[in-house]
Amino acid sequence: MDASHRRAGTLIAAVATTLGVAGPVMVLRGRSGRKEIRTELAAQKITFPHHGLPADLAAYAGRRVETGPEAHAYAEFIKGNLAHATGGRTYAEITTELHAAGGDDEKLSKLRQTAFMGQTLRGSLLSAYQAWHLTTLVMGLGALLTGAGAALMATARTLGADTRCS
Repeated sequence: MDASHRRAGTLIAAVATTLGVAGPVMVLRGRSGRKEIRTELAAQKITFPHHGLPADLAAYAGRRVETGPEAHAYAEFIKGNLAHATGGRTYAEITTELHAAGGDDEKLSKLRQTAFMGQTLRGSLLSAYQAWHLTTLVMGLGALLTGAGAALMATARTLGADTRCS
C-alpha cells in the first residue's frame, strides 16, 4: 500500500481508538445512571396499592416503584387521583379561584395544597422516567460507538495502518 493509504489508515485507527474508548465509557455511565435512578426511587418506598387501580395499571398492584416505567405508571395513577380530587382543575386554576374568593377559603386552600403536592410528586416521577430514557439512549449510543470503533479499526488494518500504538 502507498503512504497515503497508510496515513488514512492511521487517521482512521485514531478515530477508531477514540470511539472504542468513548463507547464503553458511555455504556458504563448509562448503567451507573440507571442504578442511581433505581436507588433513589427505591428509597422513596412508593408502592402501588393492592386494590383500586385503574384497569390499565392493574398489573402494577402491590409493586414498588423502582424503574422509570414504574415511575411513569405511578405518575399516571397520581394524575387520575388529582383529576378526581380537584375536579380536573390544576394548581394554577385553583389558585386563581382562591384569589377570586378573597384568599381565605379554607376548602380551596386545602384543595390547592393537595394539587400542589400531587403535581410536584408527579413531576418528580416524570423526571425519573425521562432520566431513565436518557440512560437508555446513552447506553445505546455507547454500544453503537463501540461497534463503529471496531469496524473502523478493521478498516484501518486493511489500509495497512500501524494500529499497535493507536
